[in-house]
Amino acid sequence: MKKYLLAVLVDNKPGVLTHVSGLISRRAFNIESISAGYTEEPSITRINIVVSVESENELDQVVNQLGKLIDVIKIVNLSKIPAIERELVMIKVKATKENRADLVGVVDIFRAQIVDVTSENVVIELTGTQGKIDAICEVLKDYEIVEIARTGAIALSRGPVPVKKM
Repeated sequence: MKKYLLAVLVDNKPGVLTHVSGLISRRAFNIESISAGYTEEPSITRINIVVSVESENELDQVVNQLGKLIDVIKIVNLSKIPAIERELVMIKVKATKENRADLVGVVDIFRAQIVDVTSENVVIELTGTQGKIDAICEVLKDYEIVEIARTGAIALSRGPVPVKKM
């Protein structure tokens, strides 16, 4: 399975996210992550979808089917062009007086931030590539991860041309 990141520009209307995700899931393709948010134009929502497919042919099927939805304005495969991709994660880790200094060291190495501290836990925030986030999660397993929340990937194309003009 190969993962692809699609940027889908849609009309900012209720139910559009449901239509897009439903179409992909009805075709039995796996959505690895999906996020939606406002764009520079209030009437347009951007949906970032990481989808796993067996082949480029299956990806083309997904893109063609999405393109037929009435509210879809534009679809760009950001995996095929130079793009900047990031993900946000918050990780709650058990913290004792004995391991707190070690945790701070891990946070510093990954250029993350501690955003909350209690007597029993710390919450770490990190923005980066999927690989970087996977790496910090692997290191923090030694400290007993209590909870993880990940946003999934978002991306912007590199250079002067925005997705809407591709």
